[in-house]
Amino acid sequence: MTKYLVQLTLLTLLAWPIASHADDVSRQAEVSKRGADVMPFSLKATTHVFTKTKAGGTQRVVAKVASDAAQVRMVREHLHNIRAEFLRGDFSGPSHIHGNEMPGLADLKASKPGEISIGYQEVAGGAELTFRTPDPKLVSALHRWFDAQLTDHGSDAMAGHEHSKHGAMVKP
Repeated sequence: MTKYLVQLTLLTLLAWPIASHADDVSRQAEVSKRGADVMPFSLKATTHVFTKTKAGGTQRVVAKVASDAAQVRMVREHLHNIRAEFLRGDFSGPSHIHGNEMPGLADLKASKPGEISIGYQEVAGGAELTFRTPDPKLVSALHRWFDAQLTDHGSDAMAGHEHSKHGAMVKP
């Protein structure tokens, strides 16, 4: 009996990564479908780069083909608009795309105006939002929120790395 229990346990452990991957792929497809309701640009034609910093982080969205003027324009318009929404405490876009249970989102929604500053900047091929807060709880919420987006956007997202003013790598 013990031999069969060990075999069953091994089979379960071996199958778990496959089931987990299938769940991730299914979740990413669901997120991509809902993302089209909120994001005017193509998720597949862009890359989201999430860089955690000590004071918050940066979300950069760039067209995979930098010369794709339509995608670049839509990315810039979208990030400009969601910055205004986030500053008002309106996180309905991420809620719709990722669900209300998205890690970090409840804390971000509960933040008071001015607790998180959000800067907008155009970059080559797109734009970025820079989130800053002195509140460690909100920094943690931003980091959890970034991690959830990295998972949900799959191959269309990547983690970035914070750099110092002199170009040296700094761990986030």
